[in-house]
Amino acid sequence: MQTAAALTMVRDDAFFLKAWLRHYGGLLGRENCYVVNHGRGAMVAELAAGCNVIGIPGDPHRNFDMKRWRMLNNFVMGLRCYYDHVIVGDVDELVVLDPEAGTDLPGFLAGVPPKRVLTPLGLEVIHRIDQEHDEIGDRILGPRRHVRPAPHYSKPCVVSAGTKIARGGHFTQYDQLHTPDHLYLLHLKYCDFNAYSETMDRRNAVSAETGAAIRDAAIGRHWFAEARGDDRAVFEAFSTLRMQDEFRMGPLRKRMHRTWKKRGETGYWQFDRPDFDTQYLLPERFNGLV
Repeated sequence: MQTAAALTMVRDDAFFLKAWLRHYGGLLGRENCYVVNHGRGAMVAELAAGCNVIGIPGDPHRNFDMKRWRMLNNFVMGLRCYYDHVIVGDVDELVVLDPEAGTDLPGFLAGVPPKRVLTPLGLEVIHRIDQEHDEIGDRILGPRRHVRPAPHYSKPCVVSAGTKIARGGHFTQYDQLHTPDHLYLLHLKYCDFNAYSETMDRRNAVSAETGAAIRDAAIGRHWFAEARGDDRAVFEAFSTLRMQDEFRMGPLRKRMHRTWKKRGETGYWQFDRPDFDTQYLLPERFNGLV
């Protein structure tokens, strides 16, 4: 058995795909990376050369997210036959290990007991446009150092147990909560103002092609132009989040465990996902990690 594979689905998002490939291709090897190429785009196939690229039709569909996660669920369970762990998520989500752990992500996963689901703590990398003026080059962390807690992105995304993953990847039917101290999921949607605007333009166009209204579609609200808001105002608002003096994530993990419970009668499990008005500065040891 190989230690770990990484799986994502992407359409046209070159900025985030490059980061995903640098991260998982460098840590796991491209031969252990699986990229579902929605629409069989030539750009995706070219960037992901050396990975396992799976081309699928790109026809617009109002139940896009439902279909996507049904397929990803099946891929994860199949890959589990050959890998100890499968990391699954959107292309703008990266699982990282705090260098303070003293090893890298594959080394850490090699020591994790089998038949578990790991839930990294979700942190959203935010671009403080009032302070961070450098463009992102081949690394995101360094030019960007600010994060905010994102319980919505504390996803059960490192899978070595037989389970079902809910649409969006937010819940599973695994009834235990494992939140390793040094494990994080970095959500990159807001890591760069220009990249955000370009990505939202493309996603708004995709949702428009379905011809569906927000209430009628199994697609995230953020894909629709009418729910978008003003891009610059979104980023300017990051400066109003309360800066914390220390990078202490233990209390956030404890809150997840305190509120762990069944998600009604769905068979899924969840923890509370409150909105926080805080932000943190990543320690310098994270620079260059992504």
